[in-house]
Amino acid sequence: MTASPPHRFRPQDLLEQVRARDVFDSLTTTELDGGGQRLECAARDAAEPAFYRLDVATDGSTTISLVTSDRWLSESIESDLMHFGDPIEELVAEELEELDGTPPAGGLVVRHFRSDDLLYTFETPLPKDADGETAVLWLLAYEAAFRELGDMTTDDED
Repeated sequence: MTASPPHRFRPQDLLEQVRARDVFDSLTTTELDGGGQRLECAARDAAEPAFYRLDVATDGSTTISLVTSDRWLSESIESDLMHFGDPIEELVAEELEELDGTPPAGGLVVRHFRSDDLLYTFETPLPKDADGETAVLWLLAYEAAFRELGDMTTDDED
């Protein structure tokens, strides 16, 4: 029996780096079922609760996601993407480049689904060799790409 590979980085070690960017309302770290770890960041000013997540599994695989239990919020994001015609993959890649990150050569993937725990989820696996700094860039790129979509930012005008 072989031991599972160690985490390449721990989400809690990235807390201060993410907090310093001042784009999220709150940050928490938790242990996942099966031994993985999560950094969860509350979306700032969203019309309904939404969270950006950085999940690191025990095998070292890492994903970035945006989750919400609010169907309307998820649909408002989808609607903007359809209306403006920009694929979310391109928006995230552009934001990643703006942050001096490098999108994967073959492009990135954003899956959209309703999870087993009934959360509307946009999720992207990170490259297998991603380190903590890369994971932070991807998390920030996700936030920047989704911030202007749908009702991710409340409108102060009535």
